Amino acid sequence: MTIFDDITQRGMVLLGCGKMGSAMLAGWLAEGLPATSVHVIDPKPSDWVTGTGVHVNAALPDAPAVALIAVKPQMMGDALPALQGMGGGGTLFISVAAGVTIDAYERVLGATSPIIRAMPNTPAAVGQGITALVGNGASSAAHLDGAEALMQAVGRVVRLETEDQMDAVTGVSGSGPAYVFHLIECLAKAGEAQGLPADMAMDLAKATVAGAGALAMQADETPAQLRVNVTSPNGTTQAGLEVLMAELPDLIARTVAAATDRSKELRDG
Repeated sequence: MTIFDDITQRGMVLLGCGKMGSAMLAGWLAEGLPATSVHVIDPKPSDWVTGTGVHVNAALPDAPAVALIAVKPQMMGDALPALQGMGGGGTLFISVAAGVTIDAYERVLGATSPIIRAMPNTPAAVGQGITALVGNGASSAAHLDGAEALMQAVGRVVRLETEDQMDAVTGVSGSGPAYVFHLIECLAKAGEAQGLPADMAMDLAKATVAGAGALAMQADETPAQLRVNVTSPNGTTQAGLEVLMAELPDLIARTVAAATDRSKELRDG
């Protein structure tokens, strides 16, 4: 029996259905999950959510197959008690809330409850995200397989060895889209400075970053080899890379370290 079969029979609770929750819900419905198997709890559900046919702010099943927690961390104290009665082992809890540790969930839901932390990133909104997973001691291989199947609805999935690695994931992929968006901004501004119209420079920058990312994902070569492939000796790319590579490696290392350190600070209070 797959996780989707189990949810079809026993139901799922989706606690919070903002942008990330809606992206996941859209992916599950596209996979064929019946809308009537999903129970959404959200104080301000969007018109799209209410129009899908899911149960919204209605009575919840006593022991759903999955309870997925997608509220903002600052709302957790008020929202999580609604799921407390489902703890004890029968329901798999999956959290996509940043910075809330497994230990914090175990204090409310019980250490015998299977609890999995998942960190997707914002490209999940277009089905191109990547999610890191890690489970507590009560999470079996089947629980992790189920969580992975659910999160694959919005992109790729990797599994962590320890929860501590989640801080580094935050620094790389959680915050990473913002770094790439800023790169697009900078490329476009640089194109303008060299005489391109603003709209054209932005189109070129967006398409270049998107295309390079797609090529990096699909090619057999490493990104390093792809860079070499496009760099002719003494050509234009080499001239640009000589500037970029003098500063970018250290800059990116410091950027990811700063985000990772901040994640640790927020985690530890």
